[in-house]
Amino acid sequence: MRLLLINYEFPPLGGGAGNATDHIAAELAMAGVEVKVLTSAFAGLPAFERRNGFEIHRIPVIRRRPDRCSTLEMLVFLLSSLIFTPLLVRKWRPEGTVAFFTLPCGPAAWLIQVLFRIPWVVSLRGGDVPGFLPRQIGAYHRLTKPLIVFLWARAAAVVANSHGLADLARIAAPGLPVRVLPNGVDTARYRPTPADRRQASNPGGLRLLFVGRIVHQKGLDLLFDALAARPTDITVDIVGDGPERDILVRQAGRLGLSDRVRFLGWLDRDALPAHFQAADAFIFPSREEGMPNAVLEAMACGLPVIATDVRGMGEVVAAGQSGWLVPLEDQAALVAALEQCRTDPALRRRRGTEGRRRAETLFGWRATALGYRDLLAVTGAL
Repeated sequence: MRLLLINYEFPPLGGGAGNATDHIAAELAMAGVEVKVLTSAFAGLPAFERRNGFEIHRIPVIRRRPDRCSTLEMLVFLLSSLIFTPLLVRKWRPEGTVAFFTLPCGPAAWLIQVLFRIPWVVSLRGGDVPGFLPRQIGAYHRLTKPLIVFLWARAAAVVANSHGLADLARIAAPGLPVRVLPNGVDTARYRPTPADRRQASNPGGLRLLFVGRIVHQKGLDLLFDALAARPTDITVDIVGDGPERDILVRQAGRLGLSDRVRFLGWLDRDALPAHFQAADAFIFPSREEGMPNAVLEAMACGLPVIATDVRGMGEVVAAGQSGWLVPLEDQAALVAALEQCRTDPALRRRRGTEGRRRAETLFGWRATALGYRDLLAVTGAL
């Protein structure tokens, strides 16, 4: 069995979708599938690498930053992949392809279907679905929707990582069959620290953690307004980078939060478990999501989650059991959740324990990886 995975982002580049590709590739390799990943080149990374039983092929692109990619840079990947994917496939014939993101990865998967009759599955990640973040990328979707829907219609299967994202795709393409394969989490790498050690490191206060891109979508401005509304001993560590960082630094200063907010920047994934384990709770005030890996990682580390009740989040966080879900833009509800989390350590521990249980029982990478394999098997590819 041979599968090709295409993603313009792959660790150490990018965010949740790259992380998902990495785990899915490793699980497929452990299941006996021969896997190659085609992704972007970047300064200091080898053009070819073998990792965890699979191969990584990096193709020439223009990319300046590890944490984010411009529309122009994605277009360059799209064009480069149209050249280099057929060259790879000509020497090594996969029996199926998974393209993460309809654009910029889908065209290469469709091309090798046309040239070599190799079926492909498209994995929707959020930003490639028309209607996702309409204020920020609505104009982009108006331009690209015809191509996106064209590609969906020609894939062997269309997969979303949450039911909410699947529903959004069906709005863009009525009648489109969309399957759901959730993200997973590595519960061996992301695991709780003993409760007494965490309590000793944060006496008397509440230490929040956020992990993700620093963009308008993630709603950190909403969190800052909530923190300023009721001055308490709540602090927040922000792991990640992005174009909104300077804006948020200024907002924190303007609201008198500079001593309560730490911007830690972009960190290597190997450094993340320690930050989860040092926090009391995970905060995720996002305006729009598919299924965020960072929330799953926080749950696996035994952290209760405070998040906005946006599309797909309720499939991860069980409100009142493993965390708090608050309405988007509802500052009073967010402040109330923060205060309850701060003042009731026993409740934090119970909800963190339930989050860990959900991570262990509901979100395994092995099931997700084999789900992609089996979808392609249905087409007769494997």
